Amino acid sequence: MKGIWALFDFRGVPEYLPDLLKGAAITIEMTFTVMAISLVLGLIVALARVTRLRPVRAAATFYVEVMRGTPCLLQLFYIYFVLPAFGIRLAAFTAGVIGLTVNYAAYMSEVYRAGIQAVAKGQLEAAQALGMSRSLMMRLIILPQAIRIIVPPLGNHFISLFKDTSLASIVTVKELIFAGQIIAATNFQYFTIFTLIGAIYLMISYPGSLGVQYLERRMKIGYRPRRGAAPAGGPTRGAPQGAVS
Repeated sequence: MKGIWALFDFRGVPEYLPDLLKGAAITIEMTFTVMAISLVLGLIVALARVTRLRPVRAAATFYVEVMRGTPCLLQLFYIYFVLPAFGIRLAAFTAGVIGLTVNYAAYMSEVYRAGIQAVAKGQLEAAQALGMSRSLMMRLIILPQAIRIIVPPLGNHFISLFKDTSLASIVTVKELIFAGQIIAATNFQYFTIFTLIGAIYLMISYPGSLGVQYLERRMKIGYRPRRGAAPAGGPTRGAPQGAVS
């Protein structure tokens, strides 16, 4: 064990840490930017996937399948290295944000869609009986319940996105991994640099994971069976139905 820690350059930590923290700041900025855009784009795609308009539904399905069927790394390569051939040149950070956004929006759209389809059909039938339009029903009945259902999965995607921003280093975004690669290439302290990077990732993502677990517990509170609410074996009022794939 002493031999392993002999490889760790404790004296160099104060020198390496500022650049690594700058990279971590870019990682966090990219995470929040991509997440914010993906939440909006994912909802739009999910609504397109459940629309009655066949051409819109087909286009949304095609987008989701292409994004899920190809590696995110390939999508980043295509945006940063291939688009310039068509006269579209993007800054590294912008290309990274776009690449991660189009990828994560596809996955989040499926989370939204599962949440929408998890709303009990009886509630939809009751809304139709009251004469509600499909858009009004979606806004007042379906989406409020769906969002409550999908908050924990979206939180897990947020944690995954924080780690997947490291893929943007391949298009020279100066995030945490890229900053570590530059430092390690100059002093060859690979063990020290990448151990510090792992510690930084863990210190940021672990509290996020705890936050997601807290949200999961909070989301379940409203669905706990109430005493005398329904006989054994019968459906509990307000209990969510299973998501339809």
